[in-house]
Amino acid sequence: MSAIKVTEVAHSLVSGRLQAGDIAVDATAGNGHDTLLLARIVGKTGEVFALDVQACALATTGSRLKEHGLDQVGKLYQRGHEDLAEVVPGCHHGRVSAVMFNLGYLPGGDKSLITREQTTIVALQQALEILSKGGLCTVVCYPGHEGGAREAAAVARFVKELDPGSYRCQRHDSEHCLNHSPFLLAIEKVCPG
Repeated sequence: MSAIKVTEVAHSLVSGRLQAGDIAVDATAGNGHDTLLLARIVGKTGEVFALDVQACALATTGSRLKEHGLDQVGKLYQRGHEDLAEVVPGCHHGRVSAVMFNLGYLPGGDKSLITREQTTIVALQQALEILSKGGLCTVVCYPGHEGGAREAAAVARFVKELDPGSYRCQRHDSEHCLNHSPFLLAIEKVCPG
């Protein structure tokens, strides 16, 4: 069996859920790959809200969107993911079809700037609140870097404690399922909460 790349699984799951005109959030814009995917799917009739604390990440994301003629679809905010409920207008709460998280650090950036469990759990709570019924939240966790194992464990606990009557959760492991290998948690909102 070949190793799976959890980011590709996240993209596949979101691609199967989103459609033109939808509202989506990239909670950790990074180099803009998830933002671009979301913008391509929702198109010019949809909206994508992308957050990142680093200006360089948003510049890269903005360039990526512009290169594909989607800069009007993506709305970029230099804010932490724990602010996503403030960034996404209240009129969209309960109408967001997908939220993507790609935790850890910015590839090619300062590896001391990482997502942390305290703000990530707050962000996940907000993401689930603004999702529509049938909406999907994907979280790629990277336990292999400094601080990553703690955050990944906190996220896994958070997901495990979700009400199974309101959320359906799946875990996808990568590589050889080693303790430090990245993994994906996919959370579907099955009833309004």
